[in-house]
Amino acid sequence: MEFCVNLVKTVDDSYTIEIGDNLSEKLKEFLREFARDKKINVAIITDSNVYELYGEAFDKTVKDALPQCRVNTVVFPAGEKSKTRKTKEYIEDKLIEWGYRRDTLIIAHGGGVVTDIAGFVAGTFARGVPFVNYATTLLAAADASVGGKTAVDTEMATNLIGLIYQPKKVFIDTATWDTLSEKEISGGLAETIKHACMADKEFFEYLEENIEKVFEMETQVCRHIAEKNCKIKYEVVMLDEKEQGLREILNLGHTVGRAIETVSEYRLSHGEAVAIGLMAQAKLGCKMGFCSEEEVTRVENLLKKAKLPVSIPEWIDKEALTKKLYTDKKVRNGKLRFVFQQGIGQMVQFERGTCAADAVYSMFIDEESARSVIAEL
Repeated sequence: MEFCVNLVKTVDDSYTIEIGDNLSEKLKEFLREFARDKKINVAIITDSNVYELYGEAFDKTVKDALPQCRVNTVVFPAGEKSKTRKTKEYIEDKLIEWGYRRDTLIIAHGGGVVTDIAGFVAGTFARGVPFVNYATTLLAAADASVGGKTAVDTEMATNLIGLIYQPKKVFIDTATWDTLSEKEISGGLAETIKHACMADKEFFEYLEENIEKVFEMETQVCRHIAEKNCKIKYEVVMLDEKEQGLREILNLGHTVGRAIETVSEYRLSHGEAVAIGLMAQAKLGCKMGFCSEEEVTRVENLLKKAKLPVSIPEWIDKEALTKKLYTDKKVRNGKLRFVFQQGIGQMVQFERGTCAADAVYSMFIDEESARSVIAEL
């Protein structure tokens, strides 16, 4: 006997993104509306750097908004090296210890590592509880806090263990960028430049004219960059939430970039590694006729303006790096796959799909071609 378990359904995972300076009052409004006087358990997940700067004030904001609720904070050591299954387990054990169950709201307060881990915890704890992202870095605003991708790293590769799980709300507080180091600002600009390369020529030109002003924390420039990053990313995610095709373009520069990040044992930040990865795809793409030498030079010059590296450090083993490319999520049947920009502001589409979501934007690249471009960097 055979039974059909019919689970066809429509799910609305829509959420709003709030961008501005000092959004604590906006956060309070959201929390009050979300809880509606119910007693829920709230877990703030953050790292040691963010907690030192903002922890007590942020805790107070949440507790003032939800006086009827239990609010606890989990703090883990800052940095990419904490983005592991062990950290996830530590957070989950804390939630269990506090007696938290399905009546839990998780608030991710921090940068990309925090939002990645907190979202992953939310998606799996008690088989899924709601979460909110309160992003405090340019990198999180540009990439990690929007789109629902959550994951942890392993010694073998980055982001291979995770899930796509959407937040209930995203707050991007540009006032917190004042406390970022120059390196952290540069890291966020790498993802910003990636977005311009793949989707918006005018934005690329805007960055060529204004990118230095980000380091000066010029309010209008920072706000514009935050808004453009979100717009470019959510327009892709809306068409292809589960990465069936189109969403692969968000991996521009990441095939080489993520491999560099791992091989460097995280001495290079995510942004620094992605910058080098952007140069790798641009140079390889130029050889294939996807962009001109002049466009490659413009990408290189913009990365330099953002104070990002454009070549592989001498201390990285390039052969080990070539082999590490095979841990990329886009690898199929043991073959490397890259996505490429088409000039500036567009992506190369290799096959049309039945809709935008399932078109093909990646192509197989032989190992020697990958090794050759790595040798040039």
